[in-house]
Amino acid sequence: MADLTGQTDRPSLSGSEEGRGARALRWALAALLIWAALSKLANPSATLGHLYAYQLPVPAGLLKLAAVTLPWIELLCGLMLLSGWGTDGALLLVAGLVTVFLLATGLAWARGLSISCGCFDLRLVGLPPGSAATRFLESPAAAFLRNLLLAAVTVWLLRPLWRERQE
Repeated sequence: MADLTGQTDRPSLSGSEEGRGARALRWALAALLIWAALSKLANPSATLGHLYAYQLPVPAGLLKLAAVTLPWIELLCGLMLLSGWGTDGALLLVAGLVTVFLLATGLAWARGLSISCGCFDLRLVGLPPGSAATRFLESPAAAFLRNLLLAAVTVWLLRPLWRERQE
């Protein structure tokens, strides 16, 4: 149970009780979120274009809001997971984000949209725009499968929080 300062009776996910595997997964998730955030912040108009390409049944104003706020939420969650501060809250936010990403990429894949997911700037890992590898990694199918993996990692990292709720 948490007190007013947010302290709990259990070790936080960032505490010394966290195993090396869990810590490595948390840091890997943090790195992906920070990479995604910086990629979007570097080109906000492209981010909005990627969101429009999904052809989601939501108002344009909501997509504009998402294009502005999403990178900052990803960056905040990534930094929180990397630092170990507020990991429970960050993981819950990430779970919500990944759920939305799964829905969006799943719909795009099911509708056969040939779009870039807009998730990462793959030039940072040496993949040129338009290459076969880039097209595959940015495809809705690959993005959906990647988000499925991220959802599994997030759920696994949230296990201690759920165990606490059951006690």
